[in-house]
Amino acid sequence: MFRTMNTVADRVARLIRPEIRALSAYHVADAASLIKLDAMENPYVWPEPLKRQWLERLHDVAINRYPDPSSRVLRQRLKESLGLPAGIELLLGNGSDELIQLILMGVAYAGASVVAPVPTFVMYEMIAKFVGMKFVGVPLTTDFALDPRAMQTAIRVHQPAVVFLAYPNNPTGNLFDASAIDAILQAAPGLVVVDEAYHAFALRSFVDRLGRYDNLLVLRTLSKQGLAGLRLGVLAGDPAWLAEFDKLRLPYNINVLTQASAEFALAHVQVLDAQTAQIRADREWLRHQLERLPGVHVWPSAANFLLFRTAKPADAVFADLRRGGVLIKNLASAGEALSGCLRVTVGTPQENALFLDVLARALDSP
Repeated sequence: MFRTMNTVADRVARLIRPEIRALSAYHVADAASLIKLDAMENPYVWPEPLKRQWLERLHDVAINRYPDPSSRVLRQRLKESLGLPAGIELLLGNGSDELIQLILMGVAYAGASVVAPVPTFVMYEMIAKFVGMKFVGVPLTTDFALDPRAMQTAIRVHQPAVVFLAYPNNPTGNLFDASAIDAILQAAPGLVVVDEAYHAFALRSFVDRLGRYDNLLVLRTLSKQGLAGLRLGVLAGDPAWLAEFDKLRLPYNINVLTQASAEFALAHVQVLDAQTAQIRADREWLRHQLERLPGVHVWPSAANFLLFRTAKPADAVFADLRRGGVLIKNLASAGEALSGCLRVTVGTPQENALFLDVLARALDSP
């Protein structure tokens, strides 16, 4: 057994790239028996009558057959929903993560780099490393705004194949200045991907600029609007770009249940819209309540979560919240700009009230 283990370790060391061995797998916390406010999910389920209609729709789905490989009907529904400019097409992925991976696989030539402001969505850096690209993080300002001069310098020096801009940004929740993004689009020698995962809560978009900039792609997802379990990401852009990335897409990546469910959801989008409107209102209420707690600094957000810092060490607050039955995201280990920070997803009114009660007790405890 000892020799076998050594043999496996030797083979792993020989065959797995060093930069992959140096990574840690993406961690998802166990939320069993906890109020789950850590993953920016929509806390609401569909009304029972709508759920029954959905299940009736799924009854007729042919799960013994492969799905439509190009998701033609769903893509058309999404194009109508997004209001795309003329000539712009869509590519669908198994969540936004797959689309980010397809983009970077497509441009991973020798020496290619990726630029993004930091802190931001961790998968930009992780997937860049997966495909052997250099990741260049450009620090945000102290109030988490884009640093236009630093971004322009990074673009000039590194000539990135891709610039990623989360709009609103995750985990900070803010919208970057639109004119600064326009300047990046003009300066970037490669693609600029504006990731609008939280568009439903910000109601601001770069979709109308598609076609004006030939290097602009816009990412969307249905996850934050209540369909996280479906894993459906949407990439909008010029057909010439999408045709190349489509070559890297694995066949049948959008399964039949996801296609049927997403088509059904888009036919009842008013339910999703009402839920996101409720979350936007609750976000502002929750922010004002956090501002009233002693020793708490909370940042404004255009997403469905709030970033905050506590005078009490974040690790201790996080542990107290978990013991009190509430799971949020502890970002303290990220260090630098996020030192001492925590992030909470906006839940239902009952969940938000419970979170505030447990947080207040955690802040008061020694």
